[in-house]
Amino acid sequence: MPITLTPLAELARRLAAGETTSTALTEAALARIEDPAGQGAKAFTRVYRPQALAAAAAADGLRAAGVAGGPLAGIPISVKDLFDVAGEATTAGSVVLAGAAPAQADAPVVARLRAAGAVITGKTNMTEFAYSGIGVNPHYGTPGNPHDVTRIPGGSSSGAGVSVPYGFAAAAIGSDTGGSVRIPAAFNGLAGFKPSQVRVPRDGVVPLSRSQDCIGPLAPTVDCVALVDAVIAGEAPRPLDPLPLAGLRFAVPTRLLVEGLDDQVAGAFAAALKTLSAAGARIVDLNFGVLSMLPGFIGTGGLVGPEAYAWHRDLLARDGARYDPRVLARITPMGQHRTADYLAALDLRQAMMDAADRETAGFDALLCPTVAVVPPRLDEVAADDDFHRLNVLVLRNTSVFNILERPAATVPCQQPGSLPVGLMVVGDRLADRRTLSVARAIEGALRRATS
Repeated sequence: MPITLTPLAELARRLAAGETTSTALTEAALARIEDPAGQGAKAFTRVYRPQALAAAAAADGLRAAGVAGGPLAGIPISVKDLFDVAGEATTAGSVVLAGAAPAQADAPVVARLRAAGAVITGKTNMTEFAYSGIGVNPHYGTPGNPHDVTRIPGGSSSGAGVSVPYGFAAAAIGSDTGGSVRIPAAFNGLAGFKPSQVRVPRDGVVPLSRSQDCIGPLAPTVDCVALVDAVIAGEAPRPLDPLPLAGLRFAVPTRLLVEGLDDQVAGAFAAALKTLSAAGARIVDLNFGVLSMLPGFIGTGGLVGPEAYAWHRDLLARDGARYDPRVLARITPMGQHRTADYLAALDLRQAMMDAADRETAGFDALLCPTVAVVPPRLDEVAADDDFHRLNVLVLRNTSVFNILERPAATVPCQQPGSLPVGLMVVGDRLADRRTLSVARAIEGALRRATS
């Protein structure tokens, strides 16, 4: 099936013009999800057929009565299986939580989507407890990549990443602790955004790391991402500021983040930089010395592992045998982690953030490949050693900016007919809107160059 990505603004226009209805959009999405020959059964852990159709009918009724809806009125959206939905257990891609007490209320992110008029089609599959960038799930299956079904979807927001190109939703909500929005967005040919953590509430969300968890959208374009980001952040959506590329200064690291790239990623990244330079942007090589501090941070054990173990400790004691063995292997050793090392990691992270701020001062963004490789084949991650090696590589570039707490977007930069490749656009701390505006300008230049 050819992949067609329709921007949210175009869907809203068609709805307003009477060219389609929310019910029609929702029925089409549900039919694709429920197609036995498709990937819907692996992409979703729960499908909200009656609830979605009721919400769509309500949106159509309000529109017919001349009542203005919210910014996502009648548009199908998927949410990752770690957000609370009132009345049901939140399973986070695991069988261990299937018998947990039902949530008493929607997570704020879910409530804000509903208030904006979104039609939630279902909860998307994910790496168990969000703990890998590959996207494999032994409990609920692994959806194949829509660009090549033999390849991985990326994780941990695997179902979110495939739900948009397969037409299961017009946009998706995921979480990003080390790249779990940006990786599946890049692997599935989408725009994606990791916001500054403080902007989007994490209440009612199964945590992986209190220090690094962020909630972000995946969607067809940067404008779409910006709209959904504003909704889940509780902000009034407004158009991004137009930015000319001419005169913008972009830093490109000369170490680590551009090393070990496969040929397709290296070629796409080089072509993207050439396009941006031709459009008048200034591309500046940056040593980015803060990366020399990364081994020391990793040597402390970091923050994700110890924080994950703290949340899982009691659950592991009761039901550890039913965890995905690969997730279990990452969490369990953290039970031996020393408090002194955790505190050292906190201090070193702050030092790294401060150093990065100094190094990137004066640049409009830092650019690098989102992921060093195109989506690996499923058989390439079948063996444990290969899985762990590729998981480290897939997470390498994105995780740096969770540590540095930078807003970061990914936009497609592959050549037509090639496997998806993402270009990551990293902004200054808390400069989320500026980062999205820069990413939009880059997206436009790359699209014009390949059209």
